[in-house]
Amino acid sequence: MRVTTDLWVSALVRRVFGAGGFAAVVKRGATEAGAVFVLSRGRLGEVALYGPAPQTSYDSAKPDERFFTLLGAGEDGSALDARLEREKKFDPDIWVVEIEAGAVPVEELLSLKAE
Repeated sequence: MRVTTDLWVSALVRRVFGAGGFAAVVKRGATEAGAVFVLSRGRLGEVALYGPAPQTSYDSAKPDERFFTLLGAGEDGSALDARLEREKKFDPDIWVVEIEAGAVPVEELLSLKAE
């Protein structure tokens, strides 16, 4: 059984804080099954946006796991903010979580898949 988005986001926020980082829920979406987007900001100004991986990334043996893919990265946060605004218009039930990962790399916090 897949956990609710609300519970999954809460666990992510706890893991980030536990690693000495910072996390904030910027936008709350649908409690049960909203799509999650993670905006990762580094201490040197780098920004990366992660979003739900395509359905083809899921293994039928583990359908409950959440996978993410890198949607954009760099030092231009405004382009990623614009992408998030388009996503919000397309689906108002999305979640947006902003993190500064701390001691744990983002790859350990999210299950990443290549596009």
